[in-house]
Amino acid sequence: MYDVMIIGAGQAGLTIGYYLKQSKKSFIIIDKANEIGESWKNRYDSLVLFTPRMYSSLPGMKLEGDAHQFPSKDEIAQYLKKYVKRFELPVQLQTEVRNVSKRDGCFHIHTSQGYFQSRNLIVAIGPFQTANIPSFVKNLSHSVYQIHTSDYKNPSQLKEGNVLVVGGGNSGAQIAVELSEEKNTYLAHRKKLKFLPVTIRKKSIFWWFDKLGILKATNSSMLGRVIQKKEDIIFGYELKQAIKNNKVNVKNMVIDAKRNRVFFSDGSHLDVENIIWATGYKSSIPWLEIDGVFDDLGRIVHHRGVTNIEGLFFIGLPWQYRRGSALLQGVGADAKYIADRVMVDR
Repeated sequence: MYDVMIIGAGQAGLTIGYYLKQSKKSFIIIDKANEIGESWKNRYDSLVLFTPRMYSSLPGMKLEGDAHQFPSKDEIAQYLKKYVKRFELPVQLQTEVRNVSKRDGCFHIHTSQGYFQSRNLIVAIGPFQTANIPSFVKNLSHSVYQIHTSDYKNPSQLKEGNVLVVGGGNSGAQIAVELSEEKNTYLAHRKKLKFLPVTIRKKSIFWWFDKLGILKATNSSMLGRVIQKKEDIIFGYELKQAIKNNKVNVKNMVIDAKRNRVFFSDGSHLDVENIIWATGYKSSIPWLEIDGVFDDLGRIVHHRGVTNIEGLFFIGLPWQYRRGSALLQGVGADAKYIADRVMVDR
């Protein structure tokens, strides 16, 4: 019987472990991955964070290198491995959760590597579990090559012909720019694209956000509510320049598809050879079989990660409390809050 079990060994789960290591609580962190940092390593090859190193560290250990420059995804993966080693965090990999229930005051966790019991359970799997792809993709011909950003690595995966990137977030923007060097590239987005620079006067825009209090804006504050409405902002002007140079062609929102043709909300259509779905993710936790965790719309019911179920917590959710709750630079505050609740309450 553990005092605490943490499901997920990404930045959120490891940060919780950092704080629990300072207590007398017995705990374990489990993850289905084969190695620490695997989710970062598996992302597309050219990925570079738009947050600089000074805002990409976890509590207790700075990310090495120029604080104002931007780390690569492989750098973050290596950093997480070093984090586990430095703080001797008890991580068990290759352990996939099959079922979680609660009875007799404790959690019963069935996994691919056996059965566990724990007085407290912290779900730290983050928001990126299941690719969110529209249902009409079934109408597309098998000749159209389709891939979600979670599986995209580099342009060599695509077949000959044009490419449509669906979704105008930062990942979609970076990938569209990369592909535009080799292919006739289109980008479909449901709203007008909005851009911000990554640096202002040689300092990261996140440095300015920090000074203005934006990084600490809570989900219920007036500033926080305003920011949440503008979450689709793209950092950097590379895509804006590619559009200006006619290297990326902007299209309206995709509403349907048939055979090799995609239809847009303005009534236009496009015949495509490749589609990259940069359409984000949806939460999927089918193994958590505990009543009262989700509302009627499937959303997690919580306050700052603390649920109505005694001993059950979440961490790493978007806007769990602040703008950076699901990011490296913001997860530490949430982790300390939850760790304090665990150490006091039970």
